[in-house]
Amino acid sequence: MDVDIVSETENPMLHRTDVTFELVHEDATPSRLQVRDSLAAKLNKDADEVVVRKLDTKFGMRKTVGQAKVYETADNARDVEQDHMLERNKIGDEEADAEAEADADAEAEAEEA
Repeated sequence: MDVDIVSETENPMLHRTDVTFELVHEDATPSRLQVRDSLAAKLNKDADEVVVRKLDTKFGMRKTVGQAKVYETADNARDVEQDHMLERNKIGDEEADAEAEADADAEAEAEEA
């Protein structure tokens, strides 16, 4: 999978860069998470700081055009992005995830006792 950046537009008020990119792939259109990881690697960013908004592949083509928002920090992404976009890109609140995991561990210990 080859990712080429078409354009980048700075958005300092929201602490992000709006990126348009082209993706050339061999097989079927890659998943949003694969694209996010490849784009993050290309931009030297953490995957939680990249939100893929749109992927558009024309029928029968091996090229996808997409749009992404690249944030300065993952916290900025959580503050600005809509919940459904955070879910699609698997960007969750780590504190909430840690609390849920701790609760599950506590329940498992209570069941064993």
